[in-house]
Amino acid sequence: MYNRLVIIGAGGHGKVIADIALKNGYTDIAFADDNAVGLCMGFPIVCTFAELDRLNDGKTDFVIAVGNNKIRQSIAEKYALNWVTLVHPSAQIGANVTIGRGTIVMAGAVINPCTTVGAHCIINTCSSVDHDCKIDDYAHVSPGAHIAGTVTVGKRTWIGAGAIVSNNISITEGCMIGAGAVVIKDCKEAGTYVGVPARKTNFNP
Repeated sequence: MYNRLVIIGAGGHGKVIADIALKNGYTDIAFADDNAVGLCMGFPIVCTFAELDRLNDGKTDFVIAVGNNKIRQSIAEKYALNWVTLVHPSAQIGANVTIGRGTIVMAGAVINPCTTVGAHCIINTCSSVDHDCKIDDYAHVSPGAHIAGTVTVGKRTWIGAGAIVSNNISITEGCMIGAGAVVIKDCKEAGTYVGVPARKTNFNP
């Protein structure tokens, strides 16, 4: 961990990450953003995404503050930077939990024992991931979502706010689980699943 942190994305998500960074001891914080100038959370926006390489001095940490899973993946794969993992001090992390590079665990989140969380994931505010789960790279577990034990969540899958995933479920990559949905069967095809119980729809946001 270096003292300087560049947060890629100066939107609302970036503000939350800046707050977590402060609580993790960072004091030298800056933002990169294509669509904003000036300050964010009182910290300078110093460059666009295309200019990130010039900040890669070997003494700077980076984290991606972009909620869109595909965009987050594209940034992570394009730039060879020192990606840092940030965990809010109020998050509860169980024994034998593995968390990948670039992942953010937000306030009040719970990750229970023997769970693996991949790279550049978001485990958002007051969400929970129970024991023996596998959350693949670039997934997003939204605020207030709850994943029961022994669940597999595929790459780039988004679990909507307040959604519930029952135990022993497998969700393939590239799925979108709607807010408040309840998943009680495997999601074997990429797509959008909504409702109680969750069913695949033709809606493609």
